[in-house]
Amino acid sequence: MTSLPDDRFPLPENAGPGSVWADRTGHRTLVGRNQRGVEIPIGKGEGEISPGELLKLALIGCAGMSSDVNLSRRLGEDFDMRLWAHGLSDEEQNRYLSIAEEVQLPLEGLTEAEIQTVTKVFGRAVAAGCTVERSVVPGVEVTHRVLGADENSAADAAATEQHGEETSA
Repeated sequence: MTSLPDDRFPLPENAGPGSVWADRTGHRTLVGRNQRGVEIPIGKGEGEISPGELLKLALIGCAGMSSDVNLSRRLGEDFDMRLWAHGLSDEEQNRYLSIAEEVQLPLEGLTEAEIQTVTKVFGRAVAAGCTVERSVVPGVEVTHRVLGADENSAADAAATEQHGEETSA
């Protein structure tokens, strides 16, 4: 089932596979959606998830998915796994300086050598297969464009952003 936004705004020309969107629902609150019909309330209120929490979930979700096949070969098809991500944004720099990920796996009964192998397999699988971490760790260029704004306004906004005159939310 493919889901598309309502018709309040025209679809941008770049909309396609991999696109997501968020509709404002109130003061500093949105609902994020994907084309498979998933809706995520975004904000800092009860029942909402913050953008920083989404970032951390994206990192550990990707780590879990990237390591799943390799870990199932070592721990069995139906192994348990829980991933955690910890970190707070630095208010002065308005960014996350570090995010610590932790994974819990059923290691009881494994030898020290087997545990080392599982640890190595997890690390290598995430390093090789986690697109989110591979994008975030070295830094990722994120561009912003206001659709429908004329080119002069976009150039002015870019110049303002480069000189640090604009504040972020």
